[in-house]
Amino acid sequence: MKQEYIYNLTLPELIIFSEKEGYTKGNALALWKNLYRNKVESWAECVNVNEKYLTAIKKQYSLQLPQVKIKRIATDKTVKFLLELSDGNLIESVLMHNKYGMSLCITSQVGCNMGCSFCASGLLGKKRDLMVGEFISQIMVANQYIKKNIASAKVVTNVVIMGIGEPFDNYENFKKAVTILKEENGLAIASRKITVSTSGLSPQIINFANDNININLAISLHSPNDEMRSKIMKVNKVYDIKNLMGAVDYYLERSNKRITFEYILFKNINDNLECARELAKLIGFRTKKISVNLIPYNEVDEFSQYQRSLKETVLKFYDELKKNCINVSIRLEYGSDIEAACGQLRSNQLQ
Repeated sequence: MKQEYIYNLTLPELIIFSEKEGYTKGNALALWKNLYRNKVESWAECVNVNEKYLTAIKKQYSLQLPQVKIKRIATDKTVKFLLELSDGNLIESVLMHNKYGMSLCITSQVGCNMGCSFCASGLLGKKRDLMVGEFISQIMVANQYIKKNIASAKVVTNVVIMGIGEPFDNYENFKKAVTILKEENGLAIASRKITVSTSGLSPQIINFANDNININLAISLHSPNDEMRSKIMKVNKVYDIKNLMGAVDYYLERSNKRITFEYILFKNINDNLECARELAKLIGFRTKKISVNLIPYNEVDEFSQYQRSLKETVLKFYDELKKNCINVSIRLEYGSDIEAACGQLRSNQLQ
């Protein structure tokens, strides 16, 4: 019998399984805490769990984490993991130290079908969606690394779902994974410390608002107009900026939360002052609810048409947005010396 993956289960699902097998909710809670608080790497490490119950669990479920195929540590202590899943597929996650704690950027799909013209993630296309447990296992791998190597920290404190793939193209598994991330008896990551990034799938932004998932939302914009954005991002040909902003307005009204527009700056393409003014105009009356995060581009060999904007150009763009009363920041860079571009390490391994 093929075993299921224990990390696919929410706590209520584990409780239901346990009760069907004749065991109490307390048994399920004890096991859950071993998984997520004690960070056990094998069933043998579990403590204070009924032996017969554990035997029943072992027959049905596996807790095998992805294999760390490559681990690269940058000079700033950022760690990039290339993980091999049980079927041999590869994904990436990136662990970053910052003033808020330990942040982990995780993958949502094996490859990506969004076809953004600057991104290494989509070079080989999407192979499949990640299972719920494959979202969670990335956090568990990082937590075990922290446990063994970083005395000043204990666990991942912040999660950004903006690695390889489009989370909203794997919406149901993403949604269930967030439930597990927030479960107070386990990882207990606060809603305000979880961010999901989408390329702009408008219908799913509306679903996200209706489902009241209550985590931070970032949208990859990268251009203030349709002509330019359609060249940079294929998704704009399906959901143009007018359509996207309609979904944004619905989300802002429904959730009463802020949104971040992510804006990668490409030299001599979208980094001029006219683009900054156009972006400010697009945000318009929403200035108190939308912030802009300017992102220096990590150059990728396969996309030689895109170069990194000069530092002075980035600062001028920033100043122009500030002048137009836009809440704007410039993203701090992590791991620039370890193939930090999203999907780059995986792509290089598969080529």
